[in-house]
Amino acid sequence: MGPSAKFWSDILTAIGEVESFLEGVGSLNEYVRDLKTKRAVERELAVIGEAVNRLRKEEPGLQLDCARSIVGMRNRLIHSYANVDDKIVWEVVQIDLPMLRVIAEERLGE
Repeated sequence: MGPSAKFWSDILTAIGEVESFLEGVGSLNEYVRDLKTKRAVERELAVIGEAVNRLRKEEPGLQLDCARSIVGMRNRLIHSYANVDDKIVWEVVQIDLPMLRVIAEERLGE
């Protein structure tokens, strides 16, 4: 497995973790009230953001519409954790991760 495949695999694994953490969490309000879930999701988003960032370096021509928001979320989580907006995290999870899952599965031939 080359470096790119490893990053795509890491992305899929982290997305699966986020999905499992959010089972039974049906709304932003429920998410905000569950500190353990929030922290777990934020950790996996940081992993995804780092993998996407490395993929962009590994594959300079990579066209990934959600890359900027995911890498930006990673940077905020790591460098400006006090300014993390739960609503934006929720939107990334609801909108960007499903699209990223499809792309990662295509890249890995799953």
